[in-house]
Amino acid sequence: MALTVNIYYTGTNGSAKKFAEEMNTSGLAEKVRAEKGNISYEYFFPMDDRETVLLIDVWESNEALALHHKSSMMREIAALREKYHLKMRVRKYEEIE
Repeated sequence: MALTVNIYYTGTNGSAKKFAEEMNTSGLAEKVRAEKGNISYEYFFPMDDRETVLLIDVWESNEALALHHKSSMMREIAALREKYHLKMRVRKYEEIE
């Protein structure tokens, strides 16, 4: 059963967009995409909120997501989030079979 996680990163003065750009340029986003069980990991920019970035993260299972959360990448992502002083709002959707 696949699941989708929407993470809204919100900051000030363009910090959320800078965070997403650094996730890509540092290679961290690509490392997440290469993890076993990751289906999709993409950033989007809401038109009505220039201080927020939306990450849509899709995983094959809760188990795959749990392994991702235990990975060393999570510490790197958390450090970047702190660097840019971002707040997070998370929504998780599970596929119904």
